[in-house]
Amino acid sequence: MSGARCMPMTKMFQEIAWEQTPIGELVLRRRKLHAGGDDIWEIKLNDGYLMSSQFVDGEIALADLGLAMTPGESLDVVVGGLGLGYTAQAVLRDARVEKLTVVELIPEVIQWHRDHLLPLGACLTDDPRCHLRQGDFFAVALGPEGFDPRAAEQRHDAILIDIDHSTTHFIDDASAGFYNAAAITAITRKLKPGGVFALWSTDAEAPDFVAAMRQSLIDVTVKRVEFATPYREQPAFNLIYLGRKAGL
Repeated sequence: MSGARCMPMTKMFQEIAWEQTPIGELVLRRRKLHAGGDDIWEIKLNDGYLMSSQFVDGEIALADLGLAMTPGESLDVVVGGLGLGYTAQAVLRDARVEKLTVVELIPEVIQWHRDHLLPLGACLTDDPRCHLRQGDFFAVALGPEGFDPRAAEQRHDAILIDIDHSTTHFIDDASAGFYNAAAITAITRKLKPGGVFALWSTDAEAPDFVAAMRQSLIDVTVKRVEFATPYREQPAFNLIYLGRKAGL
């Protein structure tokens, strides 16, 4: 079953699409906080949020910080997780990027972009540098297959990941085995010398994950990205974990 359900459509709220997927109920909706306010786009999976356009500073910073650390020209970049597309859009703003591969588990999310149901759909799907691939990012990252199935041995300049809420708070339990030293070592093999690994998180810093990164990456750092929220006086924050593969 797919499509929008029979729910009230108002200027303040609209459910645009609904899908029953193997990992749960997926909903695309648009709402406003108040009349005359900006549209807020949201993708929900079951009772949790995959992404909201109300808070995208961290997703954009994942691309900006990761690429600021990435040397060279004609960059080949991989993004794990499509969502509303803000990380991918920020990657494409860098004129050095020649190729972007975005790996997304949920095919409906890719189709929403291709059907231009989402604000950034046309921006991403009309850019010839951008390739949307349906698949399990973690399975590809840890396996022998390349992110580009046409070039299994391809190495990349940057791999940027925004899939789970954090290294301990997962969208799906299947990704729990990714956040350890062995997994990071495996994904490092898919980077060019000097290539950058970066990961978005919405939780406090995880010292064990930083230690795991340092086993296969150099220049490991954690950047805090703060942003205002209408729900409390203090700013909210995301973290961006960054590291580089040795050699140039």
